[in-house]
Amino acid sequence: MTLKTETFVLNAGPQHPSTHGVFRMLFTLDGEVIQDVEPILGYLHRGIEKLAEGLNYTQDIVFTDRLDYLASMTNNQAYVMAVEKLVGIQVPERAEYLRVIMAELMRIASHLMAVGFLLNDLGAFMTPLLYMFREREKILDLFDMVCGQRLTYNYMRIGGLSHDIPEEFLPALKKFIDSLPGFIAEYDQLLAENEIMLIRTKNVGILPRESAINCSAAGPVLRGSGVKWDVRKANPYSIYDRFNFEVPIGTVGDVYDRYRVRIEEMKQSTRIIKQAIEQLPQGEIQAKVPRVLRPPKGEAYGYIEGPKGELGFYLVSDGSANPYRLHIRPPSLINLTALRDLLIGVKIADAMAIFGSIDICVGEVDR
Repeated sequence: MTLKTETFVLNAGPQHPSTHGVFRMLFTLDGEVIQDVEPILGYLHRGIEKLAEGLNYTQDIVFTDRLDYLASMTNNQAYVMAVEKLVGIQVPERAEYLRVIMAELMRIASHLMAVGFLLNDLGAFMTPLLYMFREREKILDLFDMVCGQRLTYNYMRIGGLSHDIPEEFLPALKKFIDSLPGFIAEYDQLLAENEIMLIRTKNVGILPRESAINCSAAGPVLRGSGVKWDVRKANPYSIYDRFNFEVPIGTVGDVYDRYRVRIEEMKQSTRIIKQAIEQLPQGEIQAKVPRVLRPPKGEAYGYIEGPKGELGFYLVSDGSANPYRLHIRPPSLINLTALRDLLIGVKIADAMAIFGSIDICVGEVDR
């Protein structure tokens, strides 16, 4: 006997803990099975790209903090690299090493939140997330030492950094980095073979390798599908070619693989930071840069491997003190390309697990 059913529409968001901010999804359901989904963006739109045209190149750094506000340091880095490429500025060696240290600390902090909130989305309410917050707070303490901020840092400068590190920074950093592998092992012990975790994430939300490439996915979402692409290795920027580290990848492309890639990347970031500490030279932390930059007419694209994937800033100069045009390539937005295909045909209970494994920040989506 065939039951006659009717589809119905269910709204999730834009204010919902599992939508990771003001993001909305309109589900069309047949029972518990998703027949269609419409992702709805734009609730947090602030017009950063247009606002940037009204301020000079240095003043625009502060806008980058407000994009992925869980990865502000790396936002700073990508933008200032674009300006440096546009002008032809050589960054001092010490500043490059400190940038790498800050970027990898930021990657660890971002991945901690990605894993913690994913577990929250799976129903492990708060406890695992607070474990992740514990180590993230130590990273924020380190950032507080160098720039006085704990969320939006505004630390990177065109040509270098705003301040050198204080005397107490390196001892505190070494202590944290030495302790971190033990905490990551603790996460593995609690999660890697947890029965509920495996049931909720294994073979759920599979993004095939070809689909990931065709969607221009980036970061752990791309690498979780088995694509060994990391800008730090594929097209090394800054001084990343001086460090030994691996690029973790998944095999299936499911929620579990995306989780595992982030765990393994935290281990690799720890390796990079240890090498950077050992190689850190003395010297200047800021190149000589005019107070008001007027780059020659032209264009430049500065990009990095951010915690969520390739983050790029495209700049066009008309020779004035303000950018003629600024455009951002945000990985959070690009990685949402595959969302609809990932959700159709799955049960609504798995939707938030799949969505959480993409790890978006709405500030970057709705820039």
